[in-house]
Amino acid sequence: MDKWVEEGNEVTQDGVSSAMHYLRKRRLRVRALQLSEWLESTKHFEFVDKDYAIRLDLIAKTRGLRKAEVYIEEIPESFRTEIVYSTLLANYVSATNIKKSEELFNKMKDLGFLLSCFSYNQLLLLYTRTVKKKIADVLLLMEKENIKPSLLTYQILIDVKGRDKDITGIEQIIETMKGDGLEPSAHIQALVARYYAAAGLREKAEAVLKDIEEGDIEKNRWIYQELIPIYASLGRDDEVDRIWKVCESRLHECTAVIEAWGHLKKIENAELAFEKMLKVWKKPPAKVFTALLKVYTNHKMLEKGKDLVKQMSDVDCYMGPVTWDAIVKLFLAAGEVEKADTILENAVKEKRGRPLFCTYCAIMEEYAERGDVHNAEKIFQMMRRVGYCFRVGQYKLLLRAYVKANTPAYGFSDRMRADNIIPNQAMARQLAQMDKFKKSPIDDLLE
Repeated sequence: MDKWVEEGNEVTQDGVSSAMHYLRKRRLRVRALQLSEWLESTKHFEFVDKDYAIRLDLIAKTRGLRKAEVYIEEIPESFRTEIVYSTLLANYVSATNIKKSEELFNKMKDLGFLLSCFSYNQLLLLYTRTVKKKIADVLLLMEKENIKPSLLTYQILIDVKGRDKDITGIEQIIETMKGDGLEPSAHIQALVARYYAAAGLREKAEAVLKDIEEGDIEKNRWIYQELIPIYASLGRDDEVDRIWKVCESRLHECTAVIEAWGHLKKIENAELAFEKMLKVWKKPPAKVFTALLKVYTNHKMLEKGKDLVKQMSDVDCYMGPVTWDAIVKLFLAAGEVEKADTILENAVKEKRGRPLFCTYCAIMEEYAERGDVHNAEKIFQMMRRVGYCFRVGQYKLLLRAYVKANTPAYGFSDRMRADNIIPNQAMARQLAQMDKFKKSPIDDLLE
């Protein structure tokens, strides 16, 4: 950047904003963070709360929450506004850290901030993944504080009902939304259509999809990437083909259509769409390769998947967390757990973003099934080191390794309590079963 400026190029606010938006949208967060740090160190602009919030978000996502907590204390107090704290809150929620999320939300209230709907929505997102009974408490608090629900609020609530397969509940929320003067966005309509399709309500799903396409589709052209997988789930390969012909040179639709053809078991069509993008883009982004890699993995086409990984390496394709996840799962499907483990370790070393939570869990599950306590524990500790908060599911996987190995899990309950995790009934039964593996005093005397 310094050389670029020395060559006479001007650093403008609009140019910086565009560059930052581009990098963050494409999840090139390490580069975006480098740009932010360079801007502040060179004093090209005076940072405001929004700039600090962006830096905070990038640090949390690339270096972990502990580094973000240190950084927020370095921000001048006058710029530690609600937008800055709510950015940290969003990252706590993303990590499913209930304790820190609730503490920070309460701190924001104690500081006297007029909390926006965004902050309340973060709590809703948190409780949809953890303690669903608290969702009603957040909604009551919003009503008490006179916080009007946003489209995102309703989208979250619709998603909760959809996951519970409560179609009547979804339709009631839509009516409430309209009563509040809000019309469902194209994204919400697509969400509703997806849950109709999942419930086998084909006619309702297709009616919603038709409504979406009759709207201002040019303005909402991006919605095609959401329609494609829904049509695929309905078995409408004709509709997938129709949409693909309309936007076959567009990147996002290409990744969606590759996965859709995979779902429809039309592998050749998926490969043709991939080849099309290779002609349009000299160096396609990783997401195009990742989409086809998922297809090969799901259909156990392991040799083709390995060839594709080699092709990615040959063209020096940038690989981030989503791509690593696809590669890891390819080798897991091939039964090459150690190879998948090595790929994960290398991904951590490259520091191009934190590997996905599900990537760690996928490897850990394989080790658990083998009864490989040592490696299951290794993955468990790797997750802790990169900043993931522990949930019941992770402990459940780890405990399975001990059960399969017929090995005592000494202090397991204490470890869970240290992470504020209470075992559910199934885990409690497993822990009781583990007690059978412990030696009694009589056993020691007989040895």
